[in-house]
Amino acid sequence: MACTILIVDDSATTRAMIKRIIQVAGIPTEALLEAPNGVAALQLLRRHAVDLVLADLHMPEMTGVELTHQMLADPALAPIPIVIVSADPNQEKITALQQQGVRGHLRKPFTPEALRNLVHDILGVVHA
Repeated sequence: MACTILIVDDSATTRAMIKRIIQVAGIPTEALLEAPNGVAALQLLRRHAVDLVLADLHMPEMTGVELTHQMLADPALAPIPIVIVSADPNQEKITALQQQGVRGHLRKPFTPEALRNLVHDILGVVHA
Protein backbone atom coordinates (compact mmCIF):
# COMPACT_ATOMS: atom_id res chain seq x y z
CA MET A 1 0.00 0.00 0.00
CA ALA A 2 1.50 3.32 -1.07
CA CYS A 3 1.26 6.12 1.46
CA THR A 4 1.43 9.90 1.45
CA ILE A 5 3.85 11.41 3.96
CA LEU A 6 4.06 15.08 4.93
CA ILE A 7 7.50 16.25 6.09
CA VAL A 8 7.31 19.44 8.18
CA ASP A 9 10.64 21.11 8.96
CA ASP A 10 11.96 24.63 8.47
CA SER A 11 15.23 23.22 7.11
CA ALA A 12 15.04 22.43 3.39
CA THR A 13 18.15 20.27 3.85
CA THR A 14 16.47 18.17 6.53
CA ARG A 15 13.32 17.78 4.43
CA ALA A 16 15.41 16.66 1.45
CA MET A 17 17.36 14.20 3.62
CA ILE A 18 14.19 12.65 5.05
CA LYS A 19 12.69 12.40 1.55
CA ARG A 20 15.80 10.66 0.26
CA ILE A 21 15.87 8.22 3.18
CA ILE A 22 12.22 7.31 2.57
CA GLN A 23 12.90 6.75 -1.12
CA VAL A 24 16.08 4.70 -0.58
CA ALA A 25 14.48 2.67 2.21
CA GLY A 26 11.93 1.35 -0.23
CA ILE A 27 8.91 2.70 1.63
CA PRO A 28 6.11 2.68 -0.95
CA THR A 29 4.88 6.25 -1.29
CA GLU A 30 2.23 7.82 -3.42
CA ALA A 31 3.52 11.29 -2.54
CA LEU A 32 6.06 13.01 -0.31
CA LEU A 33 4.79 16.46 0.61
CA GLU A 34 6.85 19.17 2.29
CA ALA A 35 6.06 22.16 4.48
CA PRO A 36 8.46 24.64 6.14
CA ASN A 37 6.20 25.25 9.17
CA GLY A 38 2.95 24.31 10.82
CA VAL A 39 0.88 26.92 8.98
CA ALA A 40 1.89 25.54 5.58
CA ALA A 41 1.43 21.99 6.90
CA LEU A 42 -2.18 22.67 7.91
CA GLN A 43 -2.90 24.11 4.46
CA LEU A 44 -1.52 20.95 2.82
CA LEU A 45 -3.40 18.69 5.24
CA ARG A 46 -6.68 20.35 4.32
CA ARG A 47 -6.04 19.82 0.58
CA HIS A 48 -4.43 16.37 0.50
CA ALA A 49 -5.08 12.99 2.06
CA VAL A 50 -2.02 12.31 4.22
CA ASP A 51 -1.17 9.03 5.95
CA LEU A 52 1.67 10.26 8.19
CA VAL A 53 3.12 13.57 9.38
CA LEU A 54 6.81 13.84 10.32
CA ALA A 55 7.20 17.16 12.14
CA ASP A 56 10.04 19.09 13.72
CA LEU A 57 9.29 20.94 16.96
CA HIS A 58 11.09 24.24 16.37
CA MET A 59 9.84 26.17 13.33
CA PRO A 60 8.83 29.76 12.64
CA GLU A 61 5.17 30.84 12.30
CA MET A 62 3.80 27.66 13.89
CA THR A 63 5.86 25.15 15.86
CA GLY A 64 5.48 21.40 15.78
CA VAL A 65 3.82 21.55 19.20
CA GLU A 66 1.21 24.01 17.92
CA LEU A 67 0.71 21.95 14.76
CA THR A 68 0.21 18.83 16.86
CA HIS A 69 -2.37 20.55 19.08
CA GLN A 70 -4.29 21.90 16.07
CA MET A 71 -4.27 18.51 14.32
CA LEU A 72 -5.42 16.64 17.41
CA ALA A 73 -8.22 19.18 18.00
CA ASP A 74 -9.54 18.83 14.42
CA PRO A 75 -11.71 15.70 13.96
CA ALA A 76 -10.69 15.47 10.29
CA LEU A 77 -6.96 15.58 11.09
CA ALA A 78 -6.80 13.85 14.48
CA PRO A 79 -6.61 10.31 13.03
CA ILE A 80 -3.43 11.11 11.05
CA PRO A 81 -0.39 9.69 12.88
CA ILE A 82 2.19 12.30 13.91
CA VAL A 83 5.86 11.56 14.51
CA ILE A 84 8.09 14.20 16.07
CA VAL A 85 11.51 14.42 14.38
CA SER A 86 13.60 16.77 16.50
CA ALA A 87 16.91 17.34 18.23
CA ASP A 88 15.08 18.85 21.22
CA PRO A 89 16.49 17.18 24.35
CA ASN A 90 13.39 17.96 26.45
CA GLN A 91 12.03 14.45 27.06
CA GLU A 92 9.19 15.80 29.20
CA LYS A 93 7.89 17.75 26.19
CA ILE A 94 8.07 14.64 23.99
CA THR A 95 6.38 12.49 26.63
CA ALA A 96 3.59 15.07 27.04
CA LEU A 97 3.03 15.12 23.27
CA GLN A 98 2.93 11.32 23.16
CA GLN A 99 0.37 11.29 25.98
CA GLN A 100 -1.73 13.70 23.90
CA GLY A 101 -1.63 11.44 20.85
CA VAL A 102 1.70 11.76 19.03
CA ARG A 103 2.55 8.28 17.75
CA GLY A 104 6.34 8.39 17.73
CA HIS A 105 9.57 10.29 18.15
CA LEU A 106 12.85 10.26 16.22
CA ARG A 107 15.72 12.15 17.77
CA LYS A 108 17.97 13.97 15.30
CA PRO A 109 20.36 12.75 14.15
CA PHE A 110 18.74 9.42 13.34
CA THR A 111 19.66 6.47 11.17
CA PRO A 112 17.83 5.62 7.94
CA GLU A 113 16.92 2.28 9.53
CA ALA A 114 15.28 4.01 12.50
CA LEU A 115 13.11 6.12 10.20
CA ARG A 116 12.23 3.15 7.99
CA ASN A 117 11.33 0.98 11.00
CA LEU A 118 9.20 3.70 12.58
CA VAL A 119 7.24 4.30 9.38
CA HIS A 120 6.78 0.56 9.01
CA ASP A 121 5.58 0.18 12.60
CA ILE A 122 3.11 3.05 12.39
CA LEU A 123 1.71 2.46 8.91
CA GLY A 124 2.34 -1.25 8.59
CA VAL A 125 3.97 -0.76 5.19
CA VAL A 126 6.26 -3.39 3.78
CA HIS A 127 9.75 -2.14 3.09
CA ALA A 128 12.72 -3.56 1.24
